[in-house]
Amino acid sequence: MSWELFVWIAAGGFLAAFVDSVVGGGGLVSVPVLLTAGLPPHLALGTNKLAGTMGSLTSMLAFLRSGKIEGRVVWRLFPLTVIGAAGGTLLLQLLPSDWLRPLVVVLLALITIYTVFKRSWGVDGQARRAFTRRSAVLIACAAFALGGYDGFFGPGTGSFLIFVFLMAGYDFVRAAGNAKVLNFGSNVASLATFAVLQSIDWTIGLTMGAFMVLGSLVGSRLAIRRGAKYVRPLFIAVSVLLLLRQAWELLRG
Repeated sequence: MSWELFVWIAAGGFLAAFVDSVVGGGGLVSVPVLLTAGLPPHLALGTNKLAGTMGSLTSMLAFLRSGKIEGRVVWRLFPLTVIGAAGGTLLLQLLPSDWLRPLVVVLLALITIYTVFKRSWGVDGQARRAFTRRSAVLIACAAFALGGYDGFFGPGTGSFLIFVFLMAGYDFVRAAGNAKVLNFGSNVASLATFAVLQSIDWTIGLTMGAFMVLGSLVGSRLAIRRGAKYVRPLFIAVSVLLLLRQAWELLRG
């Protein structure tokens, strides 16, 4: 690995993890970095999962230590996300994923508009009260479906997970912490599947992953310290960027 490539991978990994540790969307940075580094698409996706898993583990542990994760809820949802992600990654080998792009554009647009206009949403710092049976079933279905989506396609998974927890009544910081646990589960399941399929460049992935650990530490600690006033605008900004990126690729393709 040349010094130029090392610096490119390191800087891209740190920036991607800094954003992803709070609101998701790190793939906006890391996947293009890996493609520019010369990796073919299937290898870039698998390598990104390796690095992203290292970053999401770090971020999850930071939120866990701060007490900003609702453990009794997310650990019950964790297996559903893992199963969904493994199935989604296997399905990716059989079917093209581009047909999902128009739906993702619409969903991201709706999420962004809703969050912008509902200014008080997710600001309350109280933990969520007990779920009703109906809301528990809905959030379980969402965890499974978004795990499958992450394994099959991926862009915006972190944002979608945060939105689900916001709808369930959590504030932005707890929603981000809960989302990181499930996102870590889907990353691990998807990573294992990519490893079996031998679609990972381990040297580049571990290099990027090391700097993603640093980016995740900085990003998650900043979010925990600054609270919803920091997380909300970052969530909106990343959602808009994801929306523009997916819309551009839809129009171009």
